[in-house]
Amino acid sequence: MPANSYSSLCDDFYIDMYVNTELDLPTSRDTLLTFFERIQKQFPTMGKFSRRDSGEYCLEEDPVSGQSRWVSLETDRIGSGLVNPSSVEEAYQQDKLVLELMPYMLGVTPLDVDSIDVTFAMDFDCAGSHDEVIAEALFASSAFGWLLDWPHVKPIVYSPSMVITLSADEFTQARVNIESKTSIFEPGEKEDNRDQAITLSLTVRQYPKASERFDPAASFERQCQLAEELMNERIIKYFVHPLTEVIAQRRSP
Repeated sequence: MPANSYSSLCDDFYIDMYVNTELDLPTSRDTLLTFFERIQKQFPTMGKFSRRDSGEYCLEEDPVSGQSRWVSLETDRIGSGLVNPSSVEEAYQQDKLVLELMPYMLGVTPLDVDSIDVTFAMDFDCAGSHDEVIAEALFASSAFGWLLDWPHVKPIVYSPSMVITLSADEFTQARVNIESKTSIFEPGEKEDNRDQAITLSLTVRQYPKASERFDPAASFERQCQLAEELMNERIIKYFVHPLTEVIAQRRSP
C-alpha cells in the first residue's frame, strides 16, 4: 500500500528508523557537523540544526504542507524519520543514506549495532477520552471489555502494547503499541486533551545474530518488507478501521 494510502486513513503518518548501538556515538564538533552537512547536501530543505536539553543533536526541516524530515544523534542511537511521506520509498531513501554513512562518518560498524528498529506510526486526532475510544474500538468483546461492563466503570489508563516474535529464533520481533494522550487527572478536574492524537505504532526490530556477520542495509530492507506486510494484512483491518469507526461515531452530532 502506498504511503499516501496510509495517510488517507489517519491524520498524520510517519516512518522512523533507529539504529541502536552498543558503544556511545562520537560527539566531536567536526564529526557531527560533517555528518549532518552530508545529510543536508542530499536533502537541502533540512536546514534547522539544534542540540536539545537531553544532549540529542537533530537536523530537521520546517513542515511544508504537513511533511517534514529529521535525522538525530543521541548517546547510543541514530534516528531518521519522515512525517507524511508521499511514498514509503521516499522515507526509505533517507534511511538508506544514514545506513550508508554511519560506518564511515560515525564509526558504527555491524559489530557495534545492538538492534535496528523500523516504525510505521499513525496519529488519529481525537477529542474526549482516548482511553474510552481505545477500549470500545479494540477491546469491547474481550475480557477487558467485560471488566468495563460495570456501574460507574470507565477506563482512565488504556495504552495497550504487545511484542511478538516474527522468527523461530526470536531475533526478529514486532511491537504494536496504542498510546492514549489523555492524562490521568484528579477527581473533579476536567480532561483537556484538545489538539492531541491517539498514536498507533508498529515497530519491527532486528537483533544481530552472533553466529553470522550482520548486514544493516539488508536487515533494513527485510524489516521494511515485514512492516508493510503486517500493516496491510493485520494492522489496517484489525486496528486502524475499528479506531477510525469509533472516532467517527463520536464526532457525529
